[in-house]
Amino acid sequence: MNGSSSFKHPIVLPNKGHITDLIVRHFHERCLHQGRGMTTNEIRQNGFWIIGCSGVVSSMLSKCRVCRKLRAVSQYQKMSDLPEERLEPSPPFSYCAVDLLGPFIIKEGLKELKRYEVLFTCMACRAVHVETVNSLETDSFINCLRRFISLRGPIRQLRSEKGTNFVGTENEFNQEVLNLDNDRIQKFLLEQDCDFFPFKMNVPTASHMGGVWERQIRSVRSVLMYLLESHGSQLDDESLRTFLHEASAIINCRPLTVENIHDPHSTTPLTPNLLPT
Repeated sequence: MNGSSSFKHPIVLPNKGHITDLIVRHFHERCLHQGRGMTTNEIRQNGFWIIGCSGVVSSMLSKCRVCRKLRAVSQYQKMSDLPEERLEPSPPFSYCAVDLLGPFIIKEGLKELKRYEVLFTCMACRAVHVETVNSLETDSFINCLRRFISLRGPIRQLRSEKGTNFVGTENEFNQEVLNLDNDRIQKFLLEQDCDFFPFKMNVPTASHMGGVWERQIRSVRSVLMYLLESHGSQLDDESLRTFLHEASAIINCRPLTVENIHDPHSTTPLTPNLLPT
């Protein structure tokens, strides 16, 4: 082939032109989308000489969809900035997130009833607090929220998914606020060092935006799996509440960081239970 007249006296083509593009693309596909060297050699071997062939082939390779797909550099998802409430120093449970877990089937006499777990987690210290509710109704969640605030104190913000019971609670709170004496209430709240807290909800069907509380649910579920496996043959309402509180106690004993946990000279690991609530 190297001694043939077509190789010694090739057809000279300009570096720009439709015919040139078609020839380069043809021989590039003929050599199964290999690199610039193999494509250039295939063009030369078949009796074509393109002025500035290396640059022409490189330009075509950069536009080839097959090559870009097969040899593309791996992309990495850019992480967005953390919300301000994750970084702002504040007492535990000042900025909270809430989600539901369940249902759990309990027995009351001969009846089987459903119970749900409501998990509150602190956005800053990652502590958890669990409550149980009898249904997914708005009134049931409001009572649960009142119990939580009575134990943990006033909160500044509550994050959640756009569940119907959460939306109903927010709507009822907003409706009641419109009927209140704002000046009198604001004065009272300032004296008590607390304020109305806003609901901040994720967009619908976007559970990935609530990774903070979804991960905590997984941790609680992992502890409950063992407790229910070992002691859950006759699960009633009282036993379920006991298991949930035991699970939250275990979760709140985990270290906030494991960076120095194997260092014998490091201090005692900081856990959510060590933070004043």
